[in-house]
Amino acid sequence: MPRIEVAGEIVANPPNNFERFPVSAIPFFDGHNDTLLRLLDQGDDAATAFVEGNAKTDIDLPRAREGGMVGGFFAMFPPPLKSSGTLTATERNEGKLPAELEFEPAMRSINSMARLLYKIEQSGVLRVCRNAGSLREAIAAGEMAALFHIEGAEPIDLKLDSLHVLHAAGLRSLGLTWSRANAFGTGVPFKFPADPDIGPGLTDAGKALVRECNALGVLIDLSHLNAAGFRDVAATSQKPLVATHSNVHALCAHPRNLLDWQLAAIRETKGVVGLNYAVGFLREDGQFRADTELEVLVRHVDALLEALGEDGVALGSDFDGAMMPRPIKDVAGVPNLLQAMLDKGYGEPLVRKIALDNWLSVVERTIG
Repeated sequence: MPRIEVAGEIVANPPNNFERFPVSAIPFFDGHNDTLLRLLDQGDDAATAFVEGNAKTDIDLPRAREGGMVGGFFAMFPPPLKSSGTLTATERNEGKLPAELEFEPAMRSINSMARLLYKIEQSGVLRVCRNAGSLREAIAAGEMAALFHIEGAEPIDLKLDSLHVLHAAGLRSLGLTWSRANAFGTGVPFKFPADPDIGPGLTDAGKALVRECNALGVLIDLSHLNAAGFRDVAATSQKPLVATHSNVHALCAHPRNLLDWQLAAIRETKGVVGLNYAVGFLREDGQFRADTELEVLVRHVDALLEALGEDGVALGSDFDGAMMPRPIKDVAGVPNLLQAMLDKGYGEPLVRKIALDNWLSVVERTIG
């Protein structure tokens, strides 16, 4: 039976659930997935599809156990993509943003995904965690440790009443924007090549939202936020800066990626960046091609380590939200990436930090 290491602590006698992990697997925690969104299309069978296996998503429980995934940020993106005002290729190339989304449809969408997450929890294989201690407990118990994350603050009203309700329901991580504007800030377009330094900063309501998230213990996710908004969060927040699924702009000039000064600001606060596997945010040419080699991902890891240090780099796949490199494909392929890091010469202690420990550390320092 394998021994499972959780943030430096050995679980000498892990429960039977862990017998499904390969002995060679390094357990990992994922900073971002859109699996709940994809599961919604499967209606009443969605929770069963996750638990028993499902070829229509990048993550399900059997493949997660095969690959060594012990938990992650389970994103709720309002609303489903087909309703979000998809842009034409020309509009994207011009740097346009999708139309803003009203509060009520955003909240309906979040309610649907939250209900699904808790339905999966009722199966006994997943636990919605509210702090770092419960994350460690879930992992040690062989349950998938899930953090309730919202990608885009559209379901938050200006009085912040819904923020408190959602927090009581389990919300522990919030991306202020997706790649559109809302009442709190402005996201970046999907234009390539482009700079994230575009558009206005946070509104007064956005700064108030940051302060209230700090007070409640809700991690603020900077992925998708524009540069001016990033500066405002850095000036307002008292917690480590975190980008759950972003890469290095110097290697791929997509506005979703982080500039040198943003990486320096994250390091100064002892924050974390989760490596995004989306091929269009990795490749130097910005193309969406599945034949992207693991070497390209490791190049971003190298740059993140240089900019942030060993405690600042983690994983943030974007599973079920983007095109994955063929050598990874889905959650069962993540060991291929971890092996590529080992082959590059990263020692196993460093790979374990990137895979799991750095997320546990920053969750403890932001959420509690």
